[in-house]
Amino acid sequence: MTIVVRTLSDQTYELVRKRILMGQMGPGTPVRQDTIAEELGVSKIPLREALSRLEQDGLLSSYPNRGYVVRPLSADEANEVFELRLKLEPSATAAGSKKATPEDQQKVKTALAALETAQQTGAPGDHVSMNRAFHMAMIRPSGGLVTYQLLERLQVLAERYVRVHLEPYGREARAAEEHRELLDVWLRGDAAKVESLTAAHIRGTMKDLQQQLSA
Repeated sequence: MTIVVRTLSDQTYELVRKRILMGQMGPGTPVRQDTIAEELGVSKIPLREALSRLEQDGLLSSYPNRGYVVRPLSADEANEVFELRLKLEPSATAAGSKKATPEDQQKVKTALAALETAQQTGAPGDHVSMNRAFHMAMIRPSGGLVTYQLLERLQVLAERYVRVHLEPYGREARAAEEHRELLDVWLRGDAAKVESLTAAHIRGTMKDLQQQLSA
């Protein structure tokens, strides 16, 4: 059994990150460091480490004499992030389907099952992170370490846009259907179909976001 040790900085990072991704801290909201430190019972050092990581994730911006502020959503940023995903992710996901071992396949199925269970039960949780885990599990067997790291970074940057994308009624059901179809062809190792479906999945999200963010 693997024991995962989470530092105070890690725990603070996860909590603030989840609040941002779940909309509890909206765009433009200043980060009240004193309030958060008191609430969590942590010193300023782990808090600052956590906030620095969140800035690297694209969730916060820091300003002299003002501290940290939740970054606004940007149509330009969304387009850039999803365009880059479109260039890298379909082929990497397809490569993963060809090289996946039975263990890899089980990890992907487990990741999607966790996401679907959370969505169906309405249990509070970080659904966008579960979504990222599913997509990255399909990419991992591809063997391209640099590509994997780049895509993981893009997935992190995309998470708050994914949350916004899923807000309108019916979007989550559509995404679940697309995920299930993608899983089926990925498990069969049909690389061409996997590449096509992954590209369509990303393009659909981009199109919806363009309409939402322009409005």
